[in-house]
Amino acid sequence: MRLAFLLLIAMMSLAATGAPAQQTGGILRVTHRDSPASMSIHEEGTNSVITPMMAVFNNLVIYDQHVKQNSLTSIVPELATSWSWNEDQTRLTFKLRDGVKWHDGQPFTAKDVECTWNKLTGKSADKFRLNFRASWYANLAEVTPSGDFEVTFHLKRPQPAFLALLAAGYSVVYPCHVPSNTMRTRPIGTGPFKLTEFKANDSIRFTRNPDYWKPGLPYLDGIEYTIIPNRSTAILAFAANKFDVTFPFEITIPLVKDVMAQAPQAICEVASANVSTNLLVNNEKPPFDNPAIRRAMALTLDRAAFIDILSEGKNDAGGAMLPPPEGIWGMPSEMLRTLPGYGADVEQNREAGRRIMRELGYGPDKRLAIKVSTRNIGPYKDPAVVLIDQLKQVYIDGELEVIDTSIWFPKVTRKDFAVALNLTGSAVDDPDQQFFENYACGATRNYNGYCNKEIDALIARQSAELDQDKRRRMVWEIDRRLQEDVARPIIFHGRSATCWHPRVKNITIMINSLYNGWRFDDVWLAKE
Repeated sequence: MRLAFLLLIAMMSLAATGAPAQQTGGILRVTHRDSPASMSIHEEGTNSVITPMMAVFNNLVIYDQHVKQNSLTSIVPELATSWSWNEDQTRLTFKLRDGVKWHDGQPFTAKDVECTWNKLTGKSADKFRLNFRASWYANLAEVTPSGDFEVTFHLKRPQPAFLALLAAGYSVVYPCHVPSNTMRTRPIGTGPFKLTEFKANDSIRFTRNPDYWKPGLPYLDGIEYTIIPNRSTAILAFAANKFDVTFPFEITIPLVKDVMAQAPQAICEVASANVSTNLLVNNEKPPFDNPAIRRAMALTLDRAAFIDILSEGKNDAGGAMLPPPEGIWGMPSEMLRTLPGYGADVEQNREAGRRIMRELGYGPDKRLAIKVSTRNIGPYKDPAVVLIDQLKQVYIDGELEVIDTSIWFPKVTRKDFAVALNLTGSAVDDPDQQFFENYACGATRNYNGYCNKEIDALIARQSAELDQDKRRRMVWEIDRRLQEDVARPIIFHGRSATCWHPRVKNITIMINSLYNGWRFDDVWLAKE
């Protein structure tokens, strides 16, 4: 009797507040910006893959899907039920969830965890075709199971932020019994949805996993992504109610007004995606093997103009790490302003750049002709056009070369470019991910070949530092030196919008990573 009374009170309270109860069923329809090269999260380097495919998999731990700022304090268990460190933080042990099944019915065990990280560290005979995140695990010595439901990560030195890397959307667990080549086209996961179809340049479709280990989830019957490379076409289709959600962070600041004019009921949330737009100059290709010419190119950058043209002043200038307040590790603005090329006097910077170019034999009558390569989607092409215009100020004439997504990352990984406009997304707002992946000597995503052994040593030191305030000051110093070295000139950190119709419930847009918030297992559609 008492239980019935309490239930009645709860129902009356719910009715009084107007809070809707979750509803099951329906297909979530999402626009997609381009056609991915494969469906394998571990072999790709773009949110074109991770955004749809996060729904197929699970992590050991994950950033809470409804906490907007990723941090060590927002990490929650997923396939692991708990974790613990040894005293010197060199061994991280996970207790694993019992009763979880892969989509093909096979049981999930600690062996799957061991196999996944053996592939990521290159110890498995079954190799990944591309392994963008190998550098994340340079400090990982081995992974050892203890029975079926316990596993330990053994580190070579202390690394407090190692857990942050494991919580990223990129750190999903793969099945030991499914080869890597199968995972590219017919991936098997433990997640809330199963991949049913991937049609290149057309669509990606998922259906509900009826055996998902979270009771009662997912609420949706499925998810469908339709590939629409043209932004204007995608926005028109969204406004016409053909889609529920736009592709995450794909709506530029100027285009938000168009969306709201055509679909005033829509919800559009602008946030920092923790993606920097940057200039890549191949350090190994003449004449760009000369650091002086790279410095001249950096000095011509008018960051304020980029920001005004592309985002109506809303994007942020910054270094390698995302600026505060969204970013946890970014340099203070007063430090940033002291860096070469970040000062307010753009013409003074450009004159210094022209002086360098004249000393190298270039000038108004002898200009340097180059190709500026970039990926064939709007977030890359638009700033590349501005870049080409600004390079003219230091006697460099650029011709735009657009590259299809399916070959863009393999191309830059091979260093098959001279000058490129690239976007660098940070899956984790932590220096270990940003520095080890993009700036360490020989790292897979160190596309331009920057290498400074002294900086490598500093990166390793900050990674092992247990005092977080001291670590932050070390990170600022590393970031300052990277900008002074013209390691990878950061033009701006972007802000953009994700839009959805009010019928989409329980969606959270994160403010310091676009890679970690798309599990979708508790998102639901209200009946209209």
